[in-house]
Amino acid sequence: MEIWDILEFIGGLCLFLFGMNLMGAYLEKAAGSGLKNILGKLTGGKLAGFLTGLGVTAIIQSSSATTVMVVGFVNSGLLTLSQAINVIIGANVGTTVTAWILSLTGISSGAWYIQILKPSSFTPILALIGIVLYMMAKSNKKRDIGVILLGFSVLMFGMDTMSSAVSMLKSDPGFANILTMFKNPLLGVLAGTILTAIIQSSSASVGILQALSSTGAISIGMSIPIIMGQHIGTCATALISSVGTSRNARRASVVHLAFNVIGTVVFLTCFCVAKMIFNIALLESAASPLAIAICHSAFSILAMALMLPCSKLLEKLSYKLIPVTEEEKTASKELVIDERLMTTPAIALERCRAFTTEMADISVGSLVDSMNTLSVLTDEAAKDIRRKEGTVDKYEDVLGSYLVKLNTYQLSDADTRESAMLLHMIGDLERISDHSVNILESAEELRDKNMSFSAEAQRELGIIMSAVKEILDLSLEAYKTGDILVAERVEPLEEVIDDLKDALRSHHIERMQAGNCSIEVGFIWSDLLTNLERVSDHCSNIAGCIIETAHHSMSLHEYLSEVKADRKDYADMYKEYSEKYAV
Repeated sequence: MEIWDILEFIGGLCLFLFGMNLMGAYLEKAAGSGLKNILGKLTGGKLAGFLTGLGVTAIIQSSSATTVMVVGFVNSGLLTLSQAINVIIGANVGTTVTAWILSLTGISSGAWYIQILKPSSFTPILALIGIVLYMMAKSNKKRDIGVILLGFSVLMFGMDTMSSAVSMLKSDPGFANILTMFKNPLLGVLAGTILTAIIQSSSASVGILQALSSTGAISIGMSIPIIMGQHIGTCATALISSVGTSRNARRASVVHLAFNVIGTVVFLTCFCVAKMIFNIALLESAASPLAIAICHSAFSILAMALMLPCSKLLEKLSYKLIPVTEEEKTASKELVIDERLMTTPAIALERCRAFTTEMADISVGSLVDSMNTLSVLTDEAAKDIRRKEGTVDKYEDVLGSYLVKLNTYQLSDADTRESAMLLHMIGDLERISDHSVNILESAEELRDKNMSFSAEAQRELGIIMSAVKEILDLSLEAYKTGDILVAERVEPLEEVIDDLKDALRSHHIERMQAGNCSIEVGFIWSDLLTNLERVSDHCSNIAGCIIETAHHSMSLHEYLSEVKADRKDYADMYKEYSEKYAV
């Protein structure tokens, strides 16, 4: 093999790996919303988890990516270990799809209807479509499809280049001598493991094996142990990604390794015994890309059939290898959003949304609790409100940093809007919790200075607080359900609360002028009204974000101007709330 052949092989390998990574990344991006929907099925039983792992891996063309994603899910608390095991087993079967696609390079026939199935026949057409979409399409979705087609074309071109570079090796005695080493099954397993661990993709290493099979010097019997080793080597990515994660996430990566090691030990033993007892001529025949794809799928399916019913034993084994510590037993739930989820932005955003929902519940609950302290104030209630405010601050820090970093990844238009909405929302929710502390401090000042509001002031305060509680409920419901009709009820109520604040401030000035209220109490009254009115402003922002996201727009002021000027239903809702909260 000359130096030029080696360089040609290296160039083909680089194109192959680049095309595979490019296609996989953009398939993940394009399938983002679909993967988000799949999340709802992850909590199902064995079959649902298995099919989820199979489907996701078939879509994104990488069991390593799926397994790393699963490790991130477990680390973030999105999946339990038992659920993750079923997904990992499914991923091992789903990764065989790539080998079947690559096996098309081995098609050989003079018939045109067979030749058209060869990648070298249709890849140039896909590349042409891809470059046209990428360079001329205005829609990001169409551009992404263009990149997927280009990635596939580069992948297949790299595969053809590798096959062409090694085709001369069939008559090379040095290459034949090297291959005789792999007649030893253990060396075959070791070679497959090392190669796959280095390039961190079983699909890619299987593709290299399929390219080498074009020499005709690799037998089916030699390729089977190598394929088994490739399944072990693909675990390297998940093991590396589990460094620094929770012990449960590390158990998920250990399960992935155990699944493939046990499957390899069992079936390699069966393979060696069968080879010694029976003279199987098929094993000595030359392997083709199709034969390798069949062996790859057969091993994955047999391993799945062996291990899926034993998933509980795999879970027990992982706990034996990584025992539960005392710290783990007593550890409190922490806010963790694993950065591994960023490789699939739709799923990362779904996790952010779940945490934002928790943040919203805490923030709104804290505000309601603070309003209650104006009638009954206890030290325990005050401590709880301040604790909740600190928790909300932590949520804002973690979610804000995560979302900002997520925006550096390639996001679809829908994911970009979702990310922007969440960034706006967490800021408003954090400010609402700040206002809860401000209201608490007003209650504490009234108590410490032994002051109180007049009966009329208390009645009016009850009215505006009822309006604020309703706008909080509406905003929270609109966010959780995505109901635009509920969100549209927030703005007219917010305007009513603005009017209430002005009216109540004027009434209190009148009471002070009449000598029914002190100036010092008036300052506290003014602070309370300001805080309550600003809470309604933040609710309006939240509802506005929900409406903007639904309408694919980020112009809140334009929307508010439109509804206030032209919408009759807005005027009707404003009238309804004005009558409901009249003073």
